[in-house]
Amino acid sequence: MKISASIILKKDREHSIKRFHPWVFSGAIHTMEGSPVQGEWIEVKDVNKKTLGFGHYQKGTITVRLLSFKSERPTQEIYQDKIRQAYQLRLDARVISESTNCYRLTHGEADGLPGLIIDVYNGVAVIQAHSDGMHTDRHLITEALKIVLGSLLQSVYYKSHSSLSGKAEPHYLFGMVALPHLTTEHGNKFFVDWEEGQKTGFFLDQRENRKLVGEYSKDRTVLNTFCYTGGFSVYALQAGARLAHSVDSSAKAIELTQKNLELNGFENTVHQSFAVDTFEFLKDKKDRYDLIILDPPAFAKHKDAKHQAMKGYQRLNTEAFRVIKPNGIVFTFSCSQVVDRQLFYDTVVSAAIQSGREIKVLHHLSQPADHPVSIYHPEGEYLKGLVLYVH
Repeated sequence: MKISASIILKKDREHSIKRFHPWVFSGAIHTMEGSPVQGEWIEVKDVNKKTLGFGHYQKGTITVRLLSFKSERPTQEIYQDKIRQAYQLRLDARVISESTNCYRLTHGEADGLPGLIIDVYNGVAVIQAHSDGMHTDRHLITEALKIVLGSLLQSVYYKSHSSLSGKAEPHYLFGMVALPHLTTEHGNKFFVDWEEGQKTGFFLDQRENRKLVGEYSKDRTVLNTFCYTGGFSVYALQAGARLAHSVDSSAKAIELTQKNLELNGFENTVHQSFAVDTFEFLKDKKDRYDLIILDPPAFAKHKDAKHQAMKGYQRLNTEAFRVIKPNGIVFTFSCSQVVDRQLFYDTVVSAAIQSGREIKVLHHLSQPADHPVSIYHPEGEYLKGLVLYVH
C-alpha cells in the first residue's frame, strides 16, 4: 500500500485506538506530516511518533478509519485476510447453510473493514462503500473476493452512489448474472434485484426476526407494514398464518412482494398487497389482525432528525396498539442508528400508555450474526426491536 503521509495525535488521545476503536476524530489530531489525498492510506502515530496503526484518510469529523492496529505497514493482502476471517465467522455462526445462501459477508467496523459493506446473494457479491478509502480500493477488494470465495463467486456489483453522494455510478466489477436473481433464506425463496432495489437489494438484517415472526404466525391474521420485499409475509404464511396483508407506499415494492409470494406458492386467497401509506391503512382496521409487524425505514438518519423520528415511532406504535385484536402480537423495529435501544424502548412505552392497552414485552430483538457488533465499537449496533403481547 502506498503510504505517504501520517498524522500525530494529541497527548492522551491514543487510548481509544489502543482499545481497538477504529475511528480517529479530527479533534484528536495534533499535526499532519505530508499531504494526504482523500481516500488514501495514512499512518497514525501517538505524540511520541510511535505507530498506532494504518487506515483510510478522509476530510471530515472522522478523519481516519483504521484497518490495522499494527506497526507494520499493511500490504494488499490485508483485504484477503480480513474477508477470509469474516467469511469464517459466517460459517462458524451457521449463517451460511444449505437453506440460506444470502448473507452479509462484511459489516464495516465489526469485521475490521470500516466503511465497507458486502452482501452476498447466491454467488453475487454486492459492494457498498461508505468511505472514500473503500471506494479507492474497490478493485483490490474485488480481487480479494475472487481469491477467498473462488468458484462460489459469480459476480461482483459495485453500488455506492447513494452512500458516497454519486461519486461512482453502479457497475459490475466482475462477471454478470441475469436479474432478478433467485436466493434462499431458511428455505424460503426470494428474488433480489441489486440494480433497482433499495440498499444492496434485500434487508438481510431481519433474517432471524422473520423466522421468529413465523414461529408466532400459525392460525393468525398478519399485517406486514412497510413490507418492501414481503419477507415477513412469506415467513408468516409458510408457518401457517390464515391470512397475510402486505402494505407499502411504493408500488415497486408491492410488485416485488407479489412476485415473492407467488414464487413461494401463495395465492391471493391467503395474501393481499396494498400500495398505500401505512398510517392511512391503519385508520379503519380495528380488530382485524392478530399479529402486526412495524418495520419502517430509518425515521432518523442524523441527530437533527431524532426528535421528529421519535414522534413518528410513537404515532406508529400507538396506532398499531389501538387496532390490534386482544391478545395480539406486535413486532416493532427501529433501524435508526442515532436512536439508541433505551430511547426506542421509552418511546414504545409512551405509545403503550397513549393507547391505554395492557402490554407485555416478550422479546428484545437485534441484528443477526452476520451483522456483528465489535465490543470496542458499540456504534455498530443499529437494529433494535421488541415483540409485544397486547391484551
